Amino acid sequence: MNERIKFLKKDLFKNEREISIERALLYTESYKETEGQPQIIRRAAATENILNKVEISIREKEIIAGNRTVRPRSGIISPEMDPYWILEEIDTMAVRPQDKFKFTEKDKAVYKEELFSYWQEKSMKDSIECNIGDDIKVSVKEKIVKLNQTDKGQGHIIPDFETVLNNGLGYLNRKISDKLKENPENEFYQASKIVLDASEKHILRYAELAEEMIKTETDNVRINDLKRIAEVSRKISKDKPESFLEALQLLWYVCVILQYESNASSISLGRVDQYLNSFYVNDLEKGISENELKEYLEAFYIKTNDVVLVRSSNSAKFFAGFPTGYTALLGGLTAEGRPAVNELSYLFLEAYKDIQLPQPNLGVRVNELEPRKFIKKTCEIIRLGTGIPQIFNDEVIIPSFLIRGVSLEDARNYSVVGCVELSIPGKTYGLHDIAMLNIMKIMEKVLLRNKGNNRITFQFIIDEIKNDIKKYVKLMAEGSNIVDEGHRIYAPVPLLSVMVDNCIEKGKDITEGGAKYNFSGVQGIGMPNLSDSLYAIKKFVFDEKRYTFNELVDVMENDFNTENGEEMRLRLINDEDKYGNDLDNVDDLSSEILRLYCKEVEKYDNPRGGIFIPGSYTVSAHIPLGEVVGATPDGRKSGEQLADGGLSPMFGRDKLGPTAVLKSVSKLDNVLLTNGSLLNVKLSPGPLQSDQGLENFVNYIYAYMKLKIQHIQFNVVGRETLQEAQLYPEKYDNLVVRVAGYSAFFTELNEKIQNDIINRTEHVF
Repeated sequence: MNERIKFLKKDLFKNEREISIERALLYTESYKETEGQPQIIRRAAATENILNKVEISIREKEIIAGNRTVRPRSGIISPEMDPYWILEEIDTMAVRPQDKFKFTEKDKAVYKEELFSYWQEKSMKDSIECNIGDDIKVSVKEKIVKLNQTDKGQGHIIPDFETVLNNGLGYLNRKISDKLKENPENEFYQASKIVLDASEKHILRYAELAEEMIKTETDNVRINDLKRIAEVSRKISKDKPESFLEALQLLWYVCVILQYESNASSISLGRVDQYLNSFYVNDLEKGISENELKEYLEAFYIKTNDVVLVRSSNSAKFFAGFPTGYTALLGGLTAEGRPAVNELSYLFLEAYKDIQLPQPNLGVRVNELEPRKFIKKTCEIIRLGTGIPQIFNDEVIIPSFLIRGVSLEDARNYSVVGCVELSIPGKTYGLHDIAMLNIMKIMEKVLLRNKGNNRITFQFIIDEIKNDIKKYVKLMAEGSNIVDEGHRIYAPVPLLSVMVDNCIEKGKDITEGGAKYNFSGVQGIGMPNLSDSLYAIKKFVFDEKRYTFNELVDVMENDFNTENGEEMRLRLINDEDKYGNDLDNVDDLSSEILRLYCKEVEKYDNPRGGIFIPGSYTVSAHIPLGEVVGATPDGRKSGEQLADGGLSPMFGRDKLGPTAVLKSVSKLDNVLLTNGSLLNVKLSPGPLQSDQGLENFVNYIYAYMKLKIQHIQFNVVGRETLQEAQLYPEKYDNLVVRVAGYSAFFTELNEKIQNDIINRTEHVF
């Protein structure tokens, strides 16, 4: 990492995070001028107004330009999505437990007087709330169903960056212009033309700004930097890039512009080593040094950390630590089924070793054909301790897409959006993470309502849980479809849509079904705790008859605060029969329920002509979802967290080593989890530092691969380090750890999530 990159990294964090209302004001200004026009035209005009008027800057020493806000790491708000939570939390954002933002008194007044007053009763949130039926509202109030994406633009998508970089924005604009001539009444084409023209002009604004800055600059090195920014920006405003720097610059401009359009999380980067490789090789052949190209890449990495998302305090519990979702995958397979690793794949890993920030959220695809050398390099980077990269398994994910009707070539090209959500780049609008189902809350409900049922059997409990899962999956799907329709009506994204396959051909926005593949991804939460709880009921109530069913339910209702409650709780916790220890009698219970959940989700269609697909990951939702679940038969006390990740064992219960964990997870029908799953494993850092320790780690990855588990990620930070960072945060402000499908600064996480990471079982190979 050279001096420029060191400066840019430090400069990014010099100010406290603030709320910027600039986008909201410009968006609202436009909407007041476009009353009565079609919604997609109004959205396009609002984006155009932002791109034309938003304040821009080129920061000191930057070689890649483009900022969503002038001040680094500022959050932007979208009152057109949901103005209410912002008003409710306007005075608490700076002091809330998680993801704090400063909101100036001046901007608070403007928000209340101008923004809230305009958007109340006109927002997407209003529309969704009006259409959600009472039965769905009850399921949400019961804390069984959690509907997401009701207060912001929907991202979780990978644009077709390959086409954009290989052809340029001008190519897309010409395509739209041709379509508009053929179909002048098509509102999608009209809107797309508006935003493409505005995007070209916005990029030219940076060229003009750089040229203005040159006039007052005295440092020759900086003058040359600004000349290069101006030249590159002018060229790529329409024409396709040719160099690695030009490609990275256009990629970042597009990322920023798409953020202006929808202020959405997880507009992800896809297979960066594949679509950027030709630019990299071309520069090398021209004699540009690898060090110079690495500097450009590291500058791009720093840019991805500039975008932080403002969420409500409730949402921040589920997605703590600003998981922006600049997720990118390396390696994998080509469309022909050959290994896709190239020299740029290695450079992406090497550059991350210098940067070590939460973004980009790098991942590596592994398969039987991949060079062992690359997997070893991946393990070297993981043992740095930031939790990056995470790993995805081609051997199970490609078949998972095939069973959903995805072509073989497209399935081999899969990547990841957000945290661990699986997607096909440039072809899919997956509405990932649209809802969560708290299966532990379902179990609790079943147990409580059967208290006093003296004829109860273990099979009856299983059947009741299955029946309730069927009932609530139906309600979850119905609620998700209402949210889906809300995005179609209120939040079309024409610029994003022209970068998704089939939208231009169909003349439809992605929210209207324009994409080639249309999924709705929903998560089933709580399988590890469910498995432990059900086995405890089977063993202690029905097999050994140590407790009656009513005794167990009674102690749960009293949160183990009975005469023998603590003794019972310790017995339940310390019993060795737990998920994560390769015990068929325990693991098969979660496998049975998870499969039932997946098969139920598969039954439902969405309004875009697509299907629902199941997943099992929590982000950081295992904390808030646990808060609403009472005491459970696995020994959890009321309100305690659920197992992290989605498929990870409950902390402290996996006692037979990391391989036993893999074998437990492998018994689940992983191929059904097409929306993604998540397995966290915490490793002791010391043993990994030796050559033998590294080889053991590589072999562990091969075992994971052969067991056909979708996903795995690692924290390689000792318990003592984390405890000290909790006590002395000022000494550890650069400590990055794995939370869920993303990494974050440890000291920016609230105490509950910090404790969760500390308490995860620390394994040794």
